[in-house]
Amino acid sequence: MMHVPFPEPKPGDLIEIFRPFYRHWAIYVGNGYVIHLAPPSEMAGAGATSIMSALTEKAIVKKELLCDVAGRDKYQVNNKHDDKYTPQPPSKIIQQAEELVGQEVPYKLTSENCEHFVNGLRYGVARSDQVRDVIMAAGITGLGLATLGLIGAMFSRNKKQKQ
Repeated sequence: MMHVPFPEPKPGDLIEIFRPFYRHWAIYVGNGYVIHLAPPSEMAGAGATSIMSALTEKAIVKKELLCDVAGRDKYQVNNKHDDKYTPQPPSKIIQQAEELVGQEVPYKLTSENCEHFVNGLRYGVARSDQVRDVIMAAGITGLGLATLGLIGAMFSRNKKQKQ
């Protein structure tokens, strides 16, 4: 079987970096560089320690080498909403991203995270499926626990009535 290499990112592509416990997102701007959100204290390639980014209210827009940002974590090009939204022209995506480099911006895990940031640049729509998926999972888990509790209460009531 032939090994097919990952496609080289193109300017404007979304890069999904597989951190332990979550996905970090960046936008590829060419020549090996990405622009992404990072907490003011985060070092490039911080990997698992960057989970601390969830605890900050501010982020810095940084331009760094993709290999440094990814560190040892795997990554892939993931323009997953191209079928739903029309991507902005790469030149516009890059220009907007470059203008933000060095700025401190608000950061909220649920509404202004790195995935919202890159989707906003590529599509003009800030969204995070990662947040949606966690909320859905929590809702389903909560619903499941509530259902189990209800079933348990019904069996318990039935048992008491028979006694």
